[in-house]
Amino acid sequence: PGNRPFLRSVMANRSDRNSLDHADVRIPPPLIYLVGFVLGLLLERAFPVLVLPKTLSRVAAVLCIALCVILTVWSIGLFRWARTSFIPIKPATTLVVSGPYKFTRNPMYFGLVCLYLGLALWFGVLWAVILLPAVIVLIQHYVIAREEQYLERKFGQEYLRYKAGVRRWI
Repeated sequence: PGNRPFLRSVMANRSDRNSLDHADVRIPPPLIYLVGFVLGLLLERAFPVLVLPKTLSRVAAVLCIALCVILTVWSIGLFRWARTSFIPIKPATTLVVSGPYKFTRNPMYFGLVCLYLGLALWFGVLWAVILLPAVIVLIQHYVIAREEQYLERKFGQEYLRYKAGVRRWI
């Protein structure tokens, strides 16, 4: 008897998920990338893989990390200018469709892919590179799909038109 109000409250929260004014992303996206990278590090220690030449991998790493910084700073700046949140557990107040959002619907997640890849190349963690497609699938399923459903509910045809004209990744 003492738990019934609590159970009703929990059930009400579960049934209200579709009416939440945010994407209901339960796992912070950077954490998914971090777990994939750490798993790659552990696999690398257990089963070392021949790596690329150091100079080549370091140049590629710097380019990847630079692209990450550019995309992330530019995207966050656009969100701040539009006075909307880029954090998926907060409400969106407007669609951001300019800058890198003209070319990809997810420049910040693409930036995190670039950071992940850059760090893997810099530190010679080839297992992390091998695991990157799995990380992308997890991001797409557990984060991007929820965000897209939320944006469709929130912005309707405006988002559907944007979605039809701009690719998810690149």
